[in-house]
Amino acid sequence: MKRNTWQRAAVREALEPRDDFISAQDLHTVLKQAGSTIGLATVYRALADMTAEGEADALQSPDGENRYRSCSTVAHHHHLICRSCGRAVEIEADAIEEWAAATAAQHGFARPQHVVDVFGTCSTCVQAEERALANAAR
Repeated sequence: MKRNTWQRAAVREALEPRDDFISAQDLHTVLKQAGSTIGLATVYRALADMTAEGEADALQSPDGENRYRSCSTVAHHHHLICRSCGRAVEIEADAIEEWAAATAAQHGFARPQHVVDVFGTCSTCVQAEERALANAAR
């Protein structure tokens, strides 16, 4: 485990309250707006370290940019992610775990690892879309 510098603590504190995934550049902007002198390269390093140690999750956005989110658990987990607002919810998926283990065994593989993120639209965004459609129809 890397030592906890003020920079890493600042990145962790900025990331923890978010319920969505954020890019390193956007997180750097948040930190700068809060008065931090932290550099962008340091934010990237801190996020990479946190991801490696299980403190943060990373996923690649459709445009290829890595985005990060603080983990509420270091145990293996999956996410439901809203395509509209980016809100993410950590979920357990026992059926996926069982499928991955069975599929690996069926093909002679052991110790399978996988990443599963499910994208959809959260209920808040669905309701907002429905209201917008209703207003447009008036």
